[in-house]
Amino acid sequence: MADYRIISSDNHVVEPADLWTSRADSKYKDRVPRIVREEHGADWWYCDGYAVVGVELGTQAGLRFEAPEEVSMERDTIDRTRLGGYIPEEHVKDMKIDGIDMSIVYPSTGLLLYSIPDGDLLTHIFKVYNDWVAEFCSAYPKVLKAIAMVNVDDVDEGIKELERCAKLGFVGAMTSVYPPEERPYSLPIYDPLWAAAQDLQMPLSLHIATNRPGPGQEFQNLRSVPPWFLSNVDHWVRESIGQMIFTGVFERFPKLQIGAVEMELSWVPHFLDRIDYTYNQRQVEFTPYRFKEDMLPSDYFHRNVFLGFQEDAVGIRLRDLIGVDSLMWGGDYPHPESTFPRSRQIIDEILMECTEEEKAKITGENAARVYNLN
Repeated sequence: MADYRIISSDNHVVEPADLWTSRADSKYKDRVPRIVREEHGADWWYCDGYAVVGVELGTQAGLRFEAPEEVSMERDTIDRTRLGGYIPEEHVKDMKIDGIDMSIVYPSTGLLLYSIPDGDLLTHIFKVYNDWVAEFCSAYPKVLKAIAMVNVDDVDEGIKELERCAKLGFVGAMTSVYPPEERPYSLPIYDPLWAAAQDLQMPLSLHIATNRPGPGQEFQNLRSVPPWFLSNVDHWVRESIGQMIFTGVFERFPKLQIGAVEMELSWVPHFLDRIDYTYNQRQVEFTPYRFKEDMLPSDYFHRNVFLGFQEDAVGIRLRDLIGVDSLMWGGDYPHPESTFPRSRQIIDEILMECTEEEKAKITGENAARVYNLN
């Protein structure tokens, strides 16, 4: 590979075992995430009485290459966590091993916490995490950049946290990939959030595994997720982005950037075809809102949506239909499915047919532009 700047747009930290129990306000101490050793000997994160996720998100990086038969969510303990998950010096060392120049980090356990029903508890959990990850990245501010966790059950409170995190140096924030059914992103209640994100130049990521349940919807942990659900996770981001496009969100907020993160790419060409067809051919029945600008739904997608992916070689072959300027590679370090420590090799393989200009954009330039890293 040529000497491009490689930015992993989707790496992760691993929350320390005592992160919330040591930092949470006293009224939440008994409800915040904590490690519980189960009868079969594996450690799991529990929160407010719910089993959330095992600790394997931080313990099995690289195992898929060395011993794939050993990858499991029912075998590891917190003491096996990779040091780079929570110690910035070790994270940077692993970046050098992997050939990565900059790491944009998301949470690990935090992703699954969006399923916790209590909004007030969730808001506090996210603030504690944001304080910690800001400290983590401050050790190497030129190469470690954080994405904030924001709960928008109360939109005004969510905006306050977005503003606070922008002042702390975060380069973006994340909100639920799919909100509660009764509060879809098509509603005008979210307009102040879109306005704030646009004005703060804080891209908002819709990351896999962050669905927010509403009344009557059950909490779901990874043990209960069937393979057909995991095989169709792009459904939720298509719903959310579709809602935003067809209700004019991107028309009203032209500089707002929304990311579909860790959803891969191959679904995009069909989605673009369908939204344009629906807008053009089913105007009266299904698309009462008509854009004031001379644009199609796909035009808004290309302008306002970025796409974080890992190893979607099919999607790369369809890059002309998707739009190269939207694509951002991410290695998912240190999760079991991550490309660590073979990221450079995998990038070379999946981008083999790309031009040099395309490679530079996909591996770093697009992320640098969207996250204002230049």
